[in-house]
Amino acid sequence: MAQISVLVANAKGGCGKTTLATNLATAFANAGLKTGLAEGDKQRSSLQWLKRRPGDAAPIEAFDWRSGPDTKLPKKLERLVIDAPAGVTSKSVLAFLDYADLVVMPVLPSIFDEGATRRFLKKVDELKPIRKGRKPLAVVANRVRVNTRAARELDEFLEDLGHEVVTRFSDRALYQDVARQGLGIFDLTPSRRAGAIDDWLPLVRLIEDQA
Repeated sequence: MAQISVLVANAKGGCGKTTLATNLATAFANAGLKTGLAEGDKQRSSLQWLKRRPGDAAPIEAFDWRSGPDTKLPKKLERLVIDAPAGVTSKSVLAFLDYADLVVMPVLPSIFDEGATRRFLKKVDELKPIRKGRKPLAVVANRVRVNTRAARELDEFLEDLGHEVVTRFSDRALYQDVARQGLGIFDLTPSRRAGAIDDWLPLVRLIEDQA
């Protein structure tokens, strides 16, 4: 199976990048794929999460990429999720953008995130592979409360930018609860994760289509 590298990135911190990256990694690992999680952020949130991960959980290999991408990856690796640092113009972020096969950008329903989102999308759209459609950009709305004014305004904002929202992640306390244990929702039993998995299916399918 082909190796796919997924970059989770945004210009602004606090938008849920690490939550998205760690849960994506658990989705691949629990599907039986050889999965790695690369830490690109100096805060080391993904690496700290992996240290808490139970020994009997689906295995995820850690990679410290805080100095930039390392192309010498194990040949057996099938899925790599990269938790990028916040920013747009830094050399490390641009290197990650160039390296990844697909970019996933979480956006919060907040007026304070709109400026950062515009700047990041402008930079990403300038990349030739994305501009020509060879490298997908998946925008996901994060921590959304359905049928709220903030959710509607986020949809209108992204529609104005010309980027479709691939999926919407509901605002659930479950994500923080499992993160403390080094787990993601795909590690949970069907009864514990009921309702949450459906939010992820469109994104997972999009990524798997790249394989």
